[in-house]
Order: sequence, then C-alpha cells, then structure tokens
Amino acid sequence: MAEPHRPQRKMSRTGCSLYQVLGLEKGASQDDIKKAYRKLALRYHPDKNPDNPEAAEKFKEINNANTTLSDDNKRKIYDEYGSMGLYVAEQFGEDSVKYYFLISKWWFKGLLICFSLVTCCCCCCCCGFCCGRCKPPEEEDDSYKCVNPEDLEAQIREEDGGVIHMQPSSGAPVYPAPQSS
Repeated sequence: MAEPHRPQRKMSRTGCSLYQVLGLEKGASQDDIKKAYRKLALRYHPDKNPDNPEAAEKFKEINNANTTLSDDNKRKIYDEYGSMGLYVAEQFGEDSVKYYFLISKWWFKGLLICFSLVTCCCCCCCCGFCCGRCKPPEEEDDSYKCVNPEDLEAQIREEDGGVIHMQPSSGAPVYPAPQSS
C-alpha cells in the first residue's frame, strides 16, 4: 500500500503527519492503527486527565488521525495528497481530488495558456468562438415569424378543403341558430 521510497506527507508545514500522531510509520496495517489508537486514547482521554487541557487537545488529534487512517478512501487520499487532499475531498467530494491537483500542476496551467494564445481566446470553454471570427453564421428560424391573419385563414382553407372550424371565444354556451320555417 505505502511506498517506502516516497517521503511521508505532512499535515501542514508546521504540524506533524497523522501517522506521527499515532506513533506509526506510513504503511502501518489497520490492526496497528487500531492498537496505537486505543493505547493513546486511554492515556490522553479527558476523563482520565480532567485538569489537563493539553491532554484534551491531544485526544482530539488522536481521534482525527484514527478517523482518517481507519477509512480506506480517506487514507488513500491522505497518503497521495496529504491534508490538502482531505480538505479538497471534504469540499468537493472524493472523486474531485485528482482533478483538483491535476489543474493545479504547472504544466497544465502552461498548456492552458498556450491553448488560449493559439486560439486567441480568453477562455478555452468557448472553443475560440468568443471573438466571432470562427463563429458560424446564425440560421434564421422561420417558426417565430408573424403571420398575417388573412394569409393564415387562406392557408387553413386550402388544407381543410375550404372549411374553417371556429371555436367559441368565450366560455358561454353556444346555442344553435333558430331555424326559420
């Protein structure tokens, strides 16, 4: 799981790694993590150290380290990307971590700049159409044109064989016209 030739990631520039909080080496098994957690949790539990606020803080660190290293997905993210990877996973989801770090790489940013210079485009999402030079001409949409009522009536007569069916304009009942005898 862990590669011995890779350096151990730190939680931050000033803090120590989650493995160091539990007194373990990177690549420790789940059983080793569980044993180290139980041992340290008993030593620093706030109930056993009621007058020591440092013990309470240490207990929180131990719990955080155990929570992260016991979960296989979080541990994999932590081993690969460190605490920043955990933060990104918390904010954007675990699937987004690798994409976040991909777009953070210098070569990706350079590629993006080169693409924008080649296409003369301020953003690559519009594929160079923002300037209007490469944009295809717009086609006219005939479905929204206004039609003269007389032309429409003539068109309906042609289609229906000269019969126009009219609907009543109000909700009032329509009575048949009286027949003359």
